[in-house]
Amino acid sequence: MNAKIGLFGIGLDTYWPQFDGLLDNLMGYQEQIKQKIEEFGVEVVNAGMVDNPGKARKAADYLKKQDVEIIFLYVSTYALSSTVLPVAQKLKAPVIILNLQPVAQLDYEAFNSLGDRGKMTGVWLEHCQACSVPEIASVFNRTEIQYDIVTGYLQDESAWEDIQSWTEAASVAAALQNNRMGILGHYYNGMLDVYTDITRQSAVFGTHMELLEMCELKKYRDEASEDEVKKKVEEFYDKFRVSEDCETDEIDRAARTSVALDKLVSNRDLGSLAYYYEGESGNEYENIVTSIIAGNTLLTGKGIPVAGECEVKNAQAMKIMAEFGVGGSFSELYLMDFKDDVVYLGHDGPAHFAIAEEKVKLVPLPVYHGKPGKGLSIQMNVKNGPVTLLSVVEGKDNIFLLVAEGEAVEGPILQIGNTNSRYRFSIGAKQFMDEWSKQGPAHHCAVGVGHIANKIEKLGQILNMRVVKIC
Repeated sequence: MNAKIGLFGIGLDTYWPQFDGLLDNLMGYQEQIKQKIEEFGVEVVNAGMVDNPGKARKAADYLKKQDVEIIFLYVSTYALSSTVLPVAQKLKAPVIILNLQPVAQLDYEAFNSLGDRGKMTGVWLEHCQACSVPEIASVFNRTEIQYDIVTGYLQDESAWEDIQSWTEAASVAAALQNNRMGILGHYYNGMLDVYTDITRQSAVFGTHMELLEMCELKKYRDEASEDEVKKKVEEFYDKFRVSEDCETDEIDRAARTSVALDKLVSNRDLGSLAYYYEGESGNEYENIVTSIIAGNTLLTGKGIPVAGECEVKNAQAMKIMAEFGVGGSFSELYLMDFKDDVVYLGHDGPAHFAIAEEKVKLVPLPVYHGKPGKGLSIQMNVKNGPVTLLSVVEGKDNIFLLVAEGEAVEGPILQIGNTNSRYRFSIGAKQFMDEWSKQGPAHHCAVGVGHIANKIEKLGQILNMRVVKIC
């Protein structure tokens, strides 16, 4: 389901009978904007030209019924702020002021040669988008309406990149609001930083939390057919580089659990999952939880992120990264290399196979550190190049987003059957470590490829969340 984006233009009805063709030209620019925004994969709800307070109220009613995520306000020419305020007040959604001139530079010679000051004024009004922007900002500041501004011209690539980022952030917000997160098992005992208030999580993100039982997963596992298990093994060999050290029984055990996970996700309509289970040694559920990493990695790589140790907050962070299309691999701080000035991050799974530097290895582990049993695990490193780290932080007073941009760099990787990569930050390893930690995140985070802090900041505005960028 595509996110709905509101759009309306503003002008001044006094101008239309005064300047022939002005309204038609401005409406043409607004149609160009609508069509361009639609190319970003969203549904644009166009409320047309609002040029007096009466039309403002009608536009507000229309856009509110359409339940838009954000509103693009196209300043087509000078317009009164009284035509804007009723819309913004009623919708209570972020307003993005589009200060887009038709051209980057007016043809001054042609303009001044028109010889008719009336015609010249009409052409000037066609290009005076900037005139109303301070007025609108002033009113929004005084009425505490959330807004931002995109300034440029109709063919301005940087302006359209900014607009596209807004549409992507709106789409992610909509995805989070429609997401159903499964919570399977319980928190890792004693990880106080991981514990969270799931009511607050639902309130902030709109995510539905579905509490699950291990017995349901066991039921699906018991019902898995040999044909289903065989197809899953084939998928393992397709997506992973299966180590020769992996025993056939272990591969089949993991495949059967993966089949059950797929059914759990399908039957419960899950878009993300947080899990952990321990129990008594040797019980049937232990057999499931020690064979779960491969299947959870497949789900994560398909856009259904799974966070271990029941880290609900990090499942949210991973979902955000997944919806932005940049991955979101489950990570924690592993090691610091002070000579190379890099920080290692990784985890024992699940991982995001779609953002791996090389084909992900499926390898056996003789012991899951800090957890019961043994089984198969994932070994990979994130693609070298720009990366973004994201943590959903539950602070003393609110939930906020913590972000940092860095680079995944080449170098020795720990060959321990875990995901791990080397990351370099512009502020250096020491300062990154201190400043990141002081914000109070849990020890997990999500790693995605590319630099998307600006998009996360826009998401924060849409969700009315604070965003802290470290670097």
